[in-house]
Amino acid sequence: MMRAAFAAPSNARTERSDGPVGRPLAAVAFGTLPARRGPACAISIPMDRAFATRVSRSARTLRNPANWIMLRGLRQATSNWIGKLVMGAVVTFLVLSFVIWGIGDIFRGFGHSTVATIGKSEISIEQFRQIYNDQLQQYARRLGRPIPPEQARAAGLDQQILAAQIAEAALDERARQLGLAVSTDEIVQQITKDPAFAGINGRFDQQRFLYLIRQAGFSEQRFIEEQRRVTLRRQLAGSVAGEIAAPKTAAMALDRFAHEKRDIAYVTVDAAAVGELPAPTDEELQKLYTDKKFLFRAPEYRKVLLLTVSPEAVAKSIEVTDADAKQAYEARAAQYRVPEKRRVQQISFPSAEEAKAAADRLAGGLSFEALAAERNVAPTDLDLGLVAKSDMLDPAIADAAFALKEGEVSGPVEGRFTNAIVEVTAIQPASVTPFPEVEAKIKADLALERAKAQVGDLRDKVEDELAAGSRLDEIAAKLKLPVEVIDAVDRSGRAPDGQPVELPKEVDVIGPAFQTQAGVENEAVRLPSGGYLWYEVAGVTPSRDRTFDEVKDKVEERWRLDKTAERVAAKASEIVGKVKAGTPLAEAAQADNLAVATAWGLERNATAPVPASVVSVVFETPKDGVASAEGASQTQHVVFQVTAITEPTFDPDGAETKKQLDALKRAYADDLMTQYIAQLQSDLGVEINQAAFAQATGRSGSDSF
Repeated sequence: MMRAAFAAPSNARTERSDGPVGRPLAAVAFGTLPARRGPACAISIPMDRAFATRVSRSARTLRNPANWIMLRGLRQATSNWIGKLVMGAVVTFLVLSFVIWGIGDIFRGFGHSTVATIGKSEISIEQFRQIYNDQLQQYARRLGRPIPPEQARAAGLDQQILAAQIAEAALDERARQLGLAVSTDEIVQQITKDPAFAGINGRFDQQRFLYLIRQAGFSEQRFIEEQRRVTLRRQLAGSVAGEIAAPKTAAMALDRFAHEKRDIAYVTVDAAAVGELPAPTDEELQKLYTDKKFLFRAPEYRKVLLLTVSPEAVAKSIEVTDADAKQAYEARAAQYRVPEKRRVQQISFPSAEEAKAAADRLAGGLSFEALAAERNVAPTDLDLGLVAKSDMLDPAIADAAFALKEGEVSGPVEGRFTNAIVEVTAIQPASVTPFPEVEAKIKADLALERAKAQVGDLRDKVEDELAAGSRLDEIAAKLKLPVEVIDAVDRSGRAPDGQPVELPKEVDVIGPAFQTQAGVENEAVRLPSGGYLWYEVAGVTPSRDRTFDEVKDKVEERWRLDKTAERVAAKASEIVGKVKAGTPLAEAAQADNLAVATAWGLERNATAPVPASVVSVVFETPKDGVASAEGASQTQHVVFQVTAITEPTFDPDGAETKKQLDALKRAYADDLMTQYIAQLQSDLGVEINQAAFAQATGRSGSDSF
């Protein structure tokens, strides 16, 4: 299969921003362990033999990046009430502080491998691509599902990750300008004190350190250099926001907001409280249909063809002979051997002398169980379980245990970690799983292995057929591949009857299918589990207004819903009016056969017996005040009266206050660092090579950043 290297065109489009680039991610620059970088690799994309003759793909439109990643402190803080309040106080400034990438087009002599330049620092395509791919994998692990590249780009993840790298580079450039430095000895001291690299004895473990950094894609020297940059960024951060403090008055206000308690008496008004509705007239239904025709409109439906070439799908058509399976069984015989296992009990001793003395007593007739009881050995420490020799950590003790006969007790054994005496209470001989028991699995495994080897060839054949103008159903018939036909599906993944359509779980096909046009060839989607999926829109049924007769039943359902909601709201308002006029809530409720309930100790962000929408209004209502709010649905309202307000006792020196002040301090510090990095990027100047950025992320060349 041909391959084409990524290469930016000579007239690479660049953009310069004299203001902050995107949203500067202040906290990203100060992480303890840098993001994992994969090993360097040639940047290339698979390219089928007929690629040069194929019709160019439809350009994907880049959405404006609206969902920027929040700063570290705010992101952590929003998990609690403090963060929510702080977020409300500063979010307006944050939105106004950050500008969209680029202001005008400037053509400069970028190297083809440079994505962005910050002052005299550069971010290469390879550097950005490695970090970008690693971050996508991290996001995918958090979500528990793969993130297709087009979804990542649509969400602006590529822009956010580049913004983070630019923020880091800006800080590194400022550190260079200021002549800041940190010695290798100091970095080494930091590393040796890092608990992440400590062994079981609590001290620095060189082997563990090397293993972990290699897992993260670093050599020792690269890791030290990265830590040096992180340390210098922290020095800059400390000089900008290190001594900032939050006032205790702010903590007091936040404490009151979070822990103020209110008691209410309340009445729930729902459909049962307003009685049966009369049957609607045709005129009423016709009016509702005319006024709210959009509610009953049929969505756009699309007929979609799906062709999947995956190892699992191909394996179903591969037949494995008995002879091949038998040959594989013999070649993999070690896999089917079950080693000898023994149930081993062990008593440990602090010294060889004590072990020898205990062995003498055992030889004199003392039972192993009595010795264990005498030494207060816990059953979990005594019994090692049914183990293979390879399962035992100490080779000397393993040799001793597997040299005994069943029921025998060893002499004293000087092991790697302890002195011990062992007893073997049971022996399970080694065995071999017979071929008939594993035949089916071997055949399935062989079929899957052969299928994996065929996937690449099948992909080429499908692409060649597409290049020749064939449709997916024609290709499937020619290559004897299954094709899935979805006759009609809307954007929500539902069929015309409202039921969910069975769709591939690994990747999103509905989104892309509604972004393309009928009859247009689309890029194959690489499946996370291996293989490829092609989709084709074979037909489009436009959205339309359904006729009144088609939706009369749904119109009546909506009419009843709206009328019930109106009656419930009116009844709630009536009760509120009576209470405000002086009628006790219990008396006003009794007139409509409604029961009064009570709720004590309501807090703004705590679980409550009434819906959150009601709690919100409760805290806007004064003591003895009465009000109503929509409940769990539009056909439920809750009428309540605030009977008590309890303000929390504020402890200016308490642990909770310290947490509040620490959270505020972090938020203030992040705010200052955001402003600092924004100004820093403005001073240094940031240039982005649009073609290189598109190259590294797989954007269409026509997409703008």
